[in-house]
Amino acid sequence: MNADFLETPIEYLKGIGPQRGELLKNELGIFTFGDLLGHFPFRYIDRSKFYTIRELSSDTSYVQLKGVLTNINETGTGRARRLTALFKDPTGEIELAWFQNIKWFKQSLVPERLCILFGKPSFFNKKLNFVHPDIEWVREMDTPAGMQAVYSVTDKMRNQKMDSKALHRSVIYLFENSSLRVPEFLPENIRTQNRLPLRTDAFRYVHLPKNNTEIIAGQQRFKFEEFFLLNLKIARLKLKRKQEIKGYVFSKIGNNFNTFYSQKLPFELTDAQKRVMKEIRADMATGKQMNRLLQGDVGSGKTMVALLSMLIAIDNNTQAGLMAPTEILAQQHFESISTLLQGMGLRTELMTGSTRKKKRTEILEDLRSGIIDILIGTHALIEEDVQFKTPGLMIIDEQHRFGVEQRSKLWYGNSLAPHVLVMTATPIPRTLAMTVYGDLDVSKIDELPAGRVEIKTVHRYENARSDLFKFLKNEISKGRQVYYVYPLIIESEKLDYQNLLDGFHYLKSHFPEPGYKLGMVHGKMKASDKDLVMNAFKSGELNMLISTTVIEVGVNVPNASVMVIENSEKFGLSQLHQLRGRVGRGSEQSYCVLLSSVKLGKVARERLKAMVSTTDGFEIANLDLKLRGPGDITGTRQSGILDLKIADLVKDEDLLIKSRLEVERILKSDPDLSSPEHNDLKIWMKFQSKRTKDWGRVS
Repeated sequence: MNADFLETPIEYLKGIGPQRGELLKNELGIFTFGDLLGHFPFRYIDRSKFYTIRELSSDTSYVQLKGVLTNINETGTGRARRLTALFKDPTGEIELAWFQNIKWFKQSLVPERLCILFGKPSFFNKKLNFVHPDIEWVREMDTPAGMQAVYSVTDKMRNQKMDSKALHRSVIYLFENSSLRVPEFLPENIRTQNRLPLRTDAFRYVHLPKNNTEIIAGQQRFKFEEFFLLNLKIARLKLKRKQEIKGYVFSKIGNNFNTFYSQKLPFELTDAQKRVMKEIRADMATGKQMNRLLQGDVGSGKTMVALLSMLIAIDNNTQAGLMAPTEILAQQHFESISTLLQGMGLRTELMTGSTRKKKRTEILEDLRSGIIDILIGTHALIEEDVQFKTPGLMIIDEQHRFGVEQRSKLWYGNSLAPHVLVMTATPIPRTLAMTVYGDLDVSKIDELPAGRVEIKTVHRYENARSDLFKFLKNEISKGRQVYYVYPLIIESEKLDYQNLLDGFHYLKSHFPEPGYKLGMVHGKMKASDKDLVMNAFKSGELNMLISTTVIEVGVNVPNASVMVIENSEKFGLSQLHQLRGRVGRGSEQSYCVLLSSVKLGKVARERLKAMVSTTDGFEIANLDLKLRGPGDITGTRQSGILDLKIADLVKDEDLLIKSRLEVERILKSDPDLSSPEHNDLKIWMKFQSKRTKDWGRVS
């Protein structure tokens, strides 16, 4: 098989045709022969091994049984509707149940006909049963085979008789249809050193395996391949940027930086901040565009690093911009930076969606003329009419998915690219940093400023609320303030709002006026109303702020000493850590109280135990990745960057590292992939680039 063969439209495959072809395109995104090969099985049935009902127990995993169905019966209505049947073999009988697609299953089940059942037994009413097992009818000519691939299909496909078995037959036709080989692009030395089969063999091993050894060999090949291509694409992007995109040369540390550092710095920099500043200074002096990701826990001092970097830009006769995700964060940055720079003769301005037209016009004119040194704002900074005279440095706070098109707007109309610093308080696990952020240089601030007291985190069950309320009243009596967070439990804005509202009234009954002042914020409030409440809390007018997770990335309130999180078992680890970071910003002891129900699942218990045992964001991020996978962490699912079909960042970390080392070795000696041994790889990369969208970010 060659690349052209792989691009053959799927409807031309035997047994598919136009109607099924449309179904495969719409339901699974299978447009070509190559797409079908790339739709990997999610499990396998060992067709040579059959169990009996007598052998089953609650610990039994997926099994295959041979027997007949009896007593097929539909019961209940609405949500209680279900289809049941008895499955019998020579050793006994067991109940089967279906709760979805009942009409289709009822039509397809045949009583007293010999069939093969595949599924995992479970307990219901103290009896073993099977829920939604796979049923396959035995034909006389059928003989026990080896490993049979099972593919994911949709309900719509099943209804139109395009189930896993039909998909498997199509794969068999594909292999029978051609004796040509699939293009091989991995260099021979990489394949042999990592003991990987040829691509053609790997496809056969994955789709038509004879045994478990072949399955493992085929999967290892494609896992390595996915990581290798991903790492190669990222590394070449980074290499291209460093070679081609020119940036301002910041050759000096001038008067503004030195004056601020010696006279106005409010605290001595930590060793981590000093190390990061050296990395940034080195980047900005090369004449190449800096693209650096700055990771640091909440309160680690990223803003101070950002300000010092902006002063270097100003000392080198350029301007700086800082873009925040929300108006309230932009306002906070503006206030803190303006206060720190007071008396230095530098002009700092704030521009958001709420800036009045007259003020906005004035800012735009002064920005173009170079009078404004620092512009702070929201996405308003990337609108087309926002033009810096000399944009030397752009700092992007908590904007993980900042695309190529948006990035170019940061230096619209300028020949030189500004240096870019992306800041995040979300600790990123090493495996994610190697992939999602592999085209950025990464800096870490991994220590907190001196004088910060570590937050005490405790886990309490919901039946301990009375003791908690006494503790909260005691903290409020000391002049402290409290965050009280409710989760978004149900996927209904109306019900979530009601849940928050009920909580607000419940807390008001325990913290009544005039002794206590409580405020409430949630995601559906108008921005102006939300800011009003947040600012009242910030100024100390409110004792307690009851909210949803809108305060996860929010205002800096050093006087807030307690964070209470209701139903903490409903939150992910990274989110819990972010919420905890809202307190502990002053010199007083702060607390995070994790309230949960008494009944906890294993994963929830592990999460809460981790939160109590450590405040290290990077340790928590790595554990979070292990517990729930890369799915939603840092938005990778939405971005499509980690659209991995078979590889797993956590389970296959060793392959990720091996593939990255191979990529580094290749590009070190042959950055353009111009040597004969890399010719097939170069052709394949070009072929792949035509088929995929660019997912470049800040690069």
